[in-house]
Amino acid sequence: MVQFKSYQITITGRVQNVGFRFNAQDTALKLGLNGFVMNKPDGSVYIEVEGDEEAINKFLIWCHKGPDWARVISVKVIEQDICGYGKFIVER
Repeated sequence: MVQFKSYQITITGRVQNVGFRFNAQDTALKLGLNGFVMNKPDGSVYIEVEGDEEAINKFLIWCHKGPDWARVISVKVIEQDICGYGKFIVER
């Protein structure tokens, strides 16, 4: 049975100006996930993602590495109620 989950993810390290948001979007879309990704003023990247739990677990593995130029220090994950996102977008 498919488990539908939703999470808030905060990623710290060298994660801005390295293509993190667009690579996160590409990865999420390939995995069939919905939500959004955005840069935060403190230098972190914030993501809300929802979809199949197995796909989210693969996305979280990717979040711990990120794109080639990124250097992830921490990934904080908090489960949340389903928001009903229809796609995965990059917020400006």
